[in-house]
Amino acid sequence: MSNIFGKNFRVTTAGESHGGAIAAIVDGCPAGLKISKKDLQIELDRRKVGQSKITTQRRETDEIQIMSGVSQEGVTLGTPILLVSYNKDAKSDDYEHLKDLYRPSHADYTYEAKYGIREWRGGGRSSARETLSRVAAGAIAQIYLRQKGKIEFLSFVERVGNVVLEKKDFAKITRKKIEANIVRCPNEKKAKEMISLIEQVQKEKDSVGGVVCGLIRNVPAGLGEPVFAKLEADLASAMMSIGATKGFEIGRGFASAEMRGSTHNDEFLIRNKKIRTKTNNAGGVLGGISNGEDIYFRVAFKPTATIGKRQKTVTRDKKQVNLEASGRHDPCVVPRAVAIVDAMAALVIMDHYLGR
Repeated sequence: MSNIFGKNFRVTTAGESHGGAIAAIVDGCPAGLKISKKDLQIELDRRKVGQSKITTQRRETDEIQIMSGVSQEGVTLGTPILLVSYNKDAKSDDYEHLKDLYRPSHADYTYEAKYGIREWRGGGRSSARETLSRVAAGAIAQIYLRQKGKIEFLSFVERVGNVVLEKKDFAKITRKKIEANIVRCPNEKKAKEMISLIEQVQKEKDSVGGVVCGLIRNVPAGLGEPVFAKLEADLASAMMSIGATKGFEIGRGFASAEMRGSTHNDEFLIRNKKIRTKTNNAGGVLGGISNGEDIYFRVAFKPTATIGKRQKTVTRDKKQVNLEASGRHDPCVVPRAVAIVDAMAALVIMDHYLGR
């Protein structure tokens, strides 16, 4: 299994949903960075389970422990940083009925097809619990980039099912507006509609998908490497490594296919004595290299695979059965995925920032 992400800022993750702990080793973090458990916990609390009525009701504090790589004064030493969070509310008995069958649209079957064995308790490494380590490591990257380059990561929920935030003014997006409601949509009217839809599918023992819009501000021009380490290629790889993702686009994305060059091209101009672009259809990246404009992209998440509605499936011994899954699952993953998208974006930008 590939459990290492990055080149200059390397993150190795470990742990299963119902194992003893979730962990990350961060290698390549420069010395002298001031960090604390509190700093990391802010991001982890945005991802954690049981945070609202529209998320899974598993109860975990997601309390992070910094086990190495940081001095008693809270300053990074330049050595590997070990981050650990112990699982405390794993209820493996809830998954006993899934032990010998494959959940539709889940990784149960493919994991077993590849390894000949799978962790049926909570899904093991295919569980969203695995993302805790990404968010903890990404929090360190965000702290560094904020201090060194004033780079901001402001992902938010753009769509839940058929409820879409169509009109967006990226200049007015703030962390305060994103965190003002439990669905993390920066528009209160649309947020209420999204929450209502999630509650509806939750009552129906179903799930619904959505889209997270990633927004990165103050990225300097020049990050990214042609040809196979293009910035948008690394962002796409990072986002598609998140569980339940099914699509990625940057800038105008697939809508670009409907446009002409005369309308899609971002004309250059001088603003405040700097080279800028009049529009930003490219999403802040040209030729795989950042151009100094805001980077924005979209990540599509499928509906949560494990639902309480009756579905047909098969067992390991190839018998057709009906399944009404129990356990604790998100009716929609996107409210918690916002922190994960921020974290993975930060890991990519950090990797390129250190490799300049």
